Amino acid sequence: MFNINILIALVVGYVFGSIPFALVVGKVFYKTDVREHGSGNLGGSNAGRVLGKKAGLAVILLDAFKSVIAMTLVSLIDPSTIMYAGFAAAVGHCYPMFANFKGGKAVATIAGYVLGLIFFGYVPFYNALIPLAVFLLVLKLTKYVSLSSIIMLGLAAVMTLVNSGITEGLTLVVLWAFSTYRHRGNIVRIKEGTENKVKWI
Repeated sequence: MFNINILIALVVGYVFGSIPFALVVGKVFYKTDVREHGSGNLGGSNAGRVLGKKAGLAVILLDAFKSVIAMTLVSLIDPSTIMYAGFAAAVGHCYPMFANFKGGKAVATIAGYVLGLIFFGYVPFYNALIPLAVFLLVLKLTKYVSLSSIIMLGLAAVMTLVNSGITEGLTLVVLWAFSTYRHRGNIVRIKEGTENKVKWI
């Protein structure tokens, strides 16, 4: 049976996810289009690489809160649809309607989805805390944001499958697979030893 609230959640999530904060921060505060520099990616890593540490961290936080805000808004209509909003926000980040459908890899936005699930009581807080700690450890050891991100999201998905609901876990598995696919170029460069190592973190 068709549920209009699910459609609303998908639309709200996608619209919020489509806000290209890397582009906004770059153009408004630095008069720079990050798409023309570095990897050309509309994400926090490239923003940090092109614009500096403060800009990169700001973009990461803003991209994460896209999911949280979308989930919070739809919860006012139908709390059972928040997962649709978070999922759609990640898709919107990758294919933003406000940036010619060419976005980032949704790492921060998916992390924001996990935070939203924690906020609404669907998963325990350590489903984010432990993957974040692993992310920081792998990043310190390798300096590869892409590898650290893939491992972090994969761990969050597995943990959610094991100690939380199947639906929440499966959505994260799908998003992890989606983000990993978006990182396919990075994976090839890591294997070849040509992947850029982060310097601004």
